[in-house]
Amino acid sequence: MLDLMPSLGTWRPVLSGQRCAIATIVAAGGSVPRPLGTSMLVSEHGDVLGSLSGGCVEGAVVEAALQTMHDGGSRLESFGYSAEDAFAVGLTCGGELEVHIQPIQSTSTAGLDLALLNKASGGTALALIRRLDAPGGAVVVPDPAGFRAADSRELATLLGRDQAVIRAAAAQLEPLLHGGRTGLVRLAPAEGCGNTTQPEPITLFVESRLPAARMLIFGANDFGAALLPAGKLLGYEVTLCDARPAFSGQGRFLAADHLVTDWPHRYLAAEAAAGRIDSRTVVCVLTHDPKFDVPLLETALGLDLAYVGAMGSRRSHRQRIDGLLACGTSAEALERLHSPIGLDLGAVTPAEVAVSITAEILASRRPASTAAPLKDGTGPIHQTNTPEDSKVTPWT
Repeated sequence: MLDLMPSLGTWRPVLSGQRCAIATIVAAGGSVPRPLGTSMLVSEHGDVLGSLSGGCVEGAVVEAALQTMHDGGSRLESFGYSAEDAFAVGLTCGGELEVHIQPIQSTSTAGLDLALLNKASGGTALALIRRLDAPGGAVVVPDPAGFRAADSRELATLLGRDQAVIRAAAAQLEPLLHGGRTGLVRLAPAEGCGNTTQPEPITLFVESRLPAARMLIFGANDFGAALLPAGKLLGYEVTLCDARPAFSGQGRFLAADHLVTDWPHRYLAAEAAAGRIDSRTVVCVLTHDPKFDVPLLETALGLDLAYVGAMGSRRSHRQRIDGLLACGTSAEALERLHSPIGLDLGAVTPAEVAVSITAEILASRRPASTAAPLKDGTGPIHQTNTPEDSKVTPWT
């Protein structure tokens, strides 16, 4: 829902005072086209903003949303592939979706608070915690990276202020929020509630958005110029750094979010010390010059980074490894180095090499990925959960 929140204050049905409902994918299985958290807004007149599946189930979701607004409550709808009837509502790709539908209106206790959502719609860092097993209820988190469940009065109100439940919530909520991830969390009800007052587990849906992850490109050359727009296309905040002013000052690098002239290892160490590097950061070393590469990689491999890759031939790679070992870099740290950088796609030109590098970065997000052609595979095309997300209990 986070992607649609900025549109709430400008969407015509909302401006005209129409009742609306939000439909959100809260669980998925098999091959599905959109990830958890994807949402679609529906007005009482049937206007739609957003999409859940690219067309497979939207019509049925609109009908369910209209009924939800009529009833004033919320509901959970399931959609899957129907082989028996070609015209049946279903996902032709063969996956399964659980869609939670909830009113958005300031006058309904069962709906999400429109004023609260509008107030929180800005900013690059934002999270939303919704309670799905009870009417209404949501917590807006303006600083997901710093969220602590024990300190949140809003969360205590949402969960009923039972400290045991809040501690259990913290164990699952905080990793999702701090990692900028989306997931479903189920908690056992507080002791003493019994089946008469709390028959179902407490069910929370968490959406967390952090500022864009960083891609640091070291090397103001043809390969850096090609990788820069590729990194931005993937949503990274891209920095290009080179120690040589004559290279870093070229106009072709002005599209970088940050253009830095400094010794690479010194710049990386300073950014890490300032807290501007995190576990999502990607480092691409394209200088293939030992006087830059070895101290830079020594620094990079000592940090908790998502990806560290270095360009060069296999001969250059062996020399680089020798230099790093001589500096005291451990063999375990060297295992995290992607060198020579990129997947073996037969890339030759700088643009092709950029594709090779970004393909390896994407593959590294899922350690189980074999990066094999889709035509040679047999499993689902769309993977719904990352290894970290597998810790979150699915909707049952």
